[in-house]
Amino acid sequence: MTPQPKLARTRAIVLAAGLGTRMKSRLPKVLHAICGRPMIDYVLDAAEAATGARPLVVWSPPVEAVRDAVAGRADTARQAEPRGTGDALAAALAGLAAIDRRPATQLLVLSGDVPLVEVDLLDALLAAHLDSAAAVSLVSVVTTDPGRLGRVVRDDEGEVERIVEARDATEDELEIDEINSGLYVLDGAWVRGRVADLQPSSVTGELYLTDLIALARADGRQVGSVQVGDDGSLDGINDRAQLAEATFAMQVRINERHLLAGVTMLDPSTAHVDAGVVLEADVTLEPNVILRGSTRVGAGTVIGAGSQLFDTIVGRDCRIWASVLESSEVEDEVQIGPFAHLRPGSSIGTRVKLGNYAEVKNSRLEAGVQQHHMSYIGDAHVGARTNIGAGAITANYDGKRKLRTTIGSDAFIGVDTMLIAPVDIGQGARTGAGAVVNRDVPAGKLAVGVPARLRDPRPEPEEPPPDDGSPG
Repeated sequence: MTPQPKLARTRAIVLAAGLGTRMKSRLPKVLHAICGRPMIDYVLDAAEAATGARPLVVWSPPVEAVRDAVAGRADTARQAEPRGTGDALAAALAGLAAIDRRPATQLLVLSGDVPLVEVDLLDALLAAHLDSAAAVSLVSVVTTDPGRLGRVVRDDEGEVERIVEARDATEDELEIDEINSGLYVLDGAWVRGRVADLQPSSVTGELYLTDLIALARADGRQVGSVQVGDDGSLDGINDRAQLAEATFAMQVRINERHLLAGVTMLDPSTAHVDAGVVLEADVTLEPNVILRGSTRVGAGTVIGAGSQLFDTIVGRDCRIWASVLESSEVEDEVQIGPFAHLRPGSSIGTRVKLGNYAEVKNSRLEAGVQQHHMSYIGDAHVGARTNIGAGAITANYDGKRKLRTTIGSDAFIGVDTMLIAPVDIGQGARTGAGAVVNRDVPAGKLAVGVPARLRDPRPEPEEPPPDDGSPG
């Protein structure tokens, strides 16, 4: 579909004042996450893309957190008491009147709990509304399972006559298979003059936005519609089961986008990739990988089975195997794992190798460092090409403070060495197996024993000249 030109005087209203009691949660329904983002964020994305303008979100006191969550990207309007969608619309119109110097000519109305809505459909609805000069235009869905949703009632000519809510419908009306999706475009001038005429339902006492359709017909105005099939993209989320279904559908969209951009996923059904993750071409994701938050992965990197990355940047041509990386940075050609752990604040230089059960926390490892299994480096700086032996640790906490360890380049930290911070290990220095180092080790020196004593390292044995095969 060719997108319609964005209309400078079209405003989107997102209804998000309901608590969502069926979610059984203290968190407002529209703030529940789908692939790393609150579900309302996806609705705001679509609304802004379709209108080219900042959306307005309607909230109510029980869900005040919604106002705070969207404040950076949407205007807001307070619905003092949730009294139905018509009352929410009235609150939105009052909010727009207070902030807009020029009233919007069209109002696009969406629900904050329909995160799978797509921009193409909103463009089509806006285009149909403009073509028909209708007072109200809506999207309806033909479905085999209308459930508790409002039914679209049409006249003998097939035009939309009214929408009846399921709670107010007769038995015959409940048999209708065309339902209201909750997506509307309203003529701005007309609705501002008519919203006060909405009357409370005799069944629920609520004001229904859908009653505007009958008012439009009474005014001799046209009611437009765009009819679509039931592909699930317009389903509202009311409970945790529907949240899981929407999350799965969104994950399929995200993974498909990455696959088409050159990412390999050996089993896309087990690749859990948040919406904000960036993957370059030729990244490979093995089964059961989780990538969360603002994670970025460079070209040629393989994220091995069982790995989890959170808000982490990984360079090119790395291999991460069954490991957990949190809020860290990894440069190019690094090998990590299996079962390694980068805790927040870790920075790993090029061609570093981290082995089995290696843990790094709030530390910088320069290029070419090798940190072997069952080791811990915390609050430290490790110079280039240094070797960290198996079982070596930095004792960085004295019970009150976190203290720093500095290890120079080309150093050798022996197996089971304990470095008691603050301590400085010089360039090319060495520690013996099992050493407990509680004082600085100058460059080129050897520390051995408990507590460690300093000595000069033994000279390296000279290598014999190569045998050229000639007689002695």
